[in-house]
Amino acid sequence: MVDNTQTSKTISLDKYGIKNATVNYQLTSEQLHEATIQKGMGKETKNGTLAINTGKFTGRSPQDRFLVKDDYTADKVWWGDINKPVSPENFDRLQNNIVAYLSGKELYARDGYVCADPKYKMNVRTITEYPWSNMFVYNMFLRLEEAELENFEEEWLVLCAPGYECPDPEAYGIRQGNFSILNFTKKVALVGGSAYTGEMKKGIFSALNMILPTDKNVLPMHCSANVGEDGDTAIFFGLSGTGKTTLSADPKRKLIGDDEHGWTAENTIFNFEGGCYAKVIDLTEEKEPDIFRAIKPGAILENVIFNEDGDVDYMDSSITQNTRVSYPIYHIDNIQQPSYAGQPKNIFFLTADAFGVLPPISKLTPGQAAYHFISGYTAKVAGTEAGIDEPLPSFSACFGAPFMPLHPTKYAEMLSRKMQEAGVNVWLVNTGWTGGPYGVGSRMKLKYTRAMITAAMNGDLDNVDYRNHSVFKVAIPNECPNVPSEVLSPKTTWGDDEGYYNMADKLANSFIDNFKQFEEYANDEIMAGAPNIR
Repeated sequence: MVDNTQTSKTISLDKYGIKNATVNYQLTSEQLHEATIQKGMGKETKNGTLAINTGKFTGRSPQDRFLVKDDYTADKVWWGDINKPVSPENFDRLQNNIVAYLSGKELYARDGYVCADPKYKMNVRTITEYPWSNMFVYNMFLRLEEAELENFEEEWLVLCAPGYECPDPEAYGIRQGNFSILNFTKKVALVGGSAYTGEMKKGIFSALNMILPTDKNVLPMHCSANVGEDGDTAIFFGLSGTGKTTLSADPKRKLIGDDEHGWTAENTIFNFEGGCYAKVIDLTEEKEPDIFRAIKPGAILENVIFNEDGDVDYMDSSITQNTRVSYPIYHIDNIQQPSYAGQPKNIFFLTADAFGVLPPISKLTPGQAAYHFISGYTAKVAGTEAGIDEPLPSFSACFGAPFMPLHPTKYAEMLSRKMQEAGVNVWLVNTGWTGGPYGVGSRMKLKYTRAMITAAMNGDLDNVDYRNHSVFKVAIPNECPNVPSEVLSPKTTWGDDEGYYNMADKLANSFIDNFKQFEEYANDEIMAGAPNIR
């Protein structure tokens, strides 16, 4: 564990143009916790955990994320609805506005780094308006020892000003008053008008998703990872709500990280971060003991509801479905230190299929793996967003399109090459619905999903018989230890063959329609991974 004592060093922000600020530098998490309480910005739960409300924004605002379009990015970035351009001139104006806004205020500055592998370490200085924003950075970025602060020089600067809103968005080339912008030439990330902490985390992740593959030959991945006693690494890709954090927190394996990793040319896997940022909706100690026990002083709960006695109601989504907790990774007992390990033996693509079509576990060919990676499928269910009253397919390329500046096929080609060179097993795991779609069937039991993943990692599925799904063509094991055989067949759980295949065709068509945007970039092997249409 890193020493959490406050450094006596002070810093000036004058070089950034921030004048006359009172700078709280490198405060401990305890001091930031206390400052948040004193300023009326947060409360304590029964066990002393800090709870805050992020205000208007309880999640990221993807439509308000921009990249500066200049000589470095113009021909590299996959411009479009996800990667929206803003001019260098408008970025400079917004940065100047934020600098002026922060001047004269009490601020919180923190030096840290990302990328646990020393070969790829990137120093980051973060300046925040709120103390709890700075505490989030303490939790989520990697922490420096006292001696490392002496000659610290940042490679990237993050300026976070939730209280600043752009007065005339159109004149600045943005959509509305809030924004998150990356400038790769100046190496500055701006966050304005939103207090949602994930904007800082995902901003630096997006920066690494450009820098690492372009300049370092490292594949960046939106995934969790753990490692077994024999050094066998497992990677879990998945979008929010698919179980990426939950399933990687395995008491029998050491956690490398829960969200963002790199796969190096030397075939090692390293964590980008120093903490975890987990969803807590419907959290129970029985279902997710490691996460539940990590919620203690030093953690930050976001947008949860608790009573006068300080008891948190994790079932209450009245503020948002996206209730969260951030905590330093050392709040988990069983972690890999330092946060990197050898090449993976198994890769799991997690999807919460609300249509109840995909098998709970299936094995993929290299072509299927590339197809499903580029597709990045999960589903949205009723109640998670306004206007959604039935399941909707949701595709996010590379299981993280909002954070990927390059074209998805760039990442897919790197992953495919690495998978085949390493001889990795790739599995598609449906953590969603079985026995029917959302509203008819039920959510796959976590104990069964864990049993299937454990069996795959232990090699228990290496020598069993498989059958191919008639629509999605993936290989389904006929048996799996500690899982009833009927659970392995999604059609069987429905008890309605016609209804099942009608739904399967509907989902397959969604896959095919989504993939049309990538067809011209995909080779025959990848296209062979597409589903059949009956």
